[in-house]
Amino acid sequence: MSDGASKATADGKLFALRIGADGSCVCRDEASNAAALREGEWTWDHRELRHPDTERWLKDHAKLDEIALQAMMVEDARPRLLRRKDGLVVVLRGVNLNAGADPEDMISVRIWCDASRVVTLRSPRLQIIQTIREQIEAGDGPAGPGAALVELVAGLTERIGPVIDRIDQETDQLEDAVSTRPVEHLRSRIAETKRRVIAIRRYISPQRDALLLLASEQSPWLTDLQRAHFRESADRLTRFVEDLDELRDREVVIHEELTGRLSEQLNRNMYLLSLIAGLFLPLGFLTGLLGINVGGMPGVNSNWAFAIVCVLLLAVAVIALILFRRLRMLPTGGVKGDGGDHA
Repeated sequence: MSDGASKATADGKLFALRIGADGSCVCRDEASNAAALREGEWTWDHRELRHPDTERWLKDHAKLDEIALQAMMVEDARPRLLRRKDGLVVVLRGVNLNAGADPEDMISVRIWCDASRVVTLRSPRLQIIQTIREQIEAGDGPAGPGAALVELVAGLTERIGPVIDRIDQETDQLEDAVSTRPVEHLRSRIAETKRRVIAIRRYISPQRDALLLLASEQSPWLTDLQRAHFRESADRLTRFVEDLDELRDREVVIHEELTGRLSEQLNRNMYLLSLIAGLFLPLGFLTGLLGINVGGMPGVNSNWAFAIVCVLLLAVAVIALILFRRLRMLPTGGVKGDGGDHA
């Protein structure tokens, strides 16, 4: 499922909820934050990031200052935490679980959170937002903006784990296949897996740092328990970063092993070519010598001369092979496949 059961309205709104202190949905329309706060309620506005009216709405209706507005609307935002007088700007990334998308193309979600409201912006659809919305409409949602931020952070973090597990399984398969599969096939798979690791790590490392800052945030509308949840999510991201670093190192080892296979194949081929060249060198010298067109060449008038020359060349080839063998220049077991050794 995706966030937002319907498309954005003309002004970019995906949904607007007014939520009671028990986490149930009071109404599904934009409501006064001041009135909601007086009644122990809070609001959640979810809007389309790239809609042309979103920036104006944030400025005129959400009343965000210029710095917070820029942080919410910046292109290709990296995860961060920005403290403002009235609230927090939290920029996070989540894996892309939409149909046909690559999970490592992580989706940006921009969050404004204060004592009375949550404002979220997204561009591609994000599943965790729809999940929390369904909980609210079922009467079992978060009891306040801080609790909503906790669920959003936890949901984004939880969905990263299975993606990393799949990459780990693919790396296991690459390690098993490195000695048996075609080199060209493995090189492309290794490069793709490494790209995915780098793409995910690029965002979850700063996201961990942002959550650590969030865990130390002293805003009065955040409780100690909520800060502990942020710290736990940061710890999970730390483990994910360590897993990605390990995967990256394993990819390097696999690539080095594959490079070794390529070098071994090249050396073996060059060695065989050198042996063939060494074998035909005296034969080529003799045939070149006998092929000069000058007087006095022996055997010109003999019917047996060609046969004698052929026997002579064969004898030279046999002598060269025996010499190579005595000098241990020939592989004793013959030419083997990938991974074969020379004596």
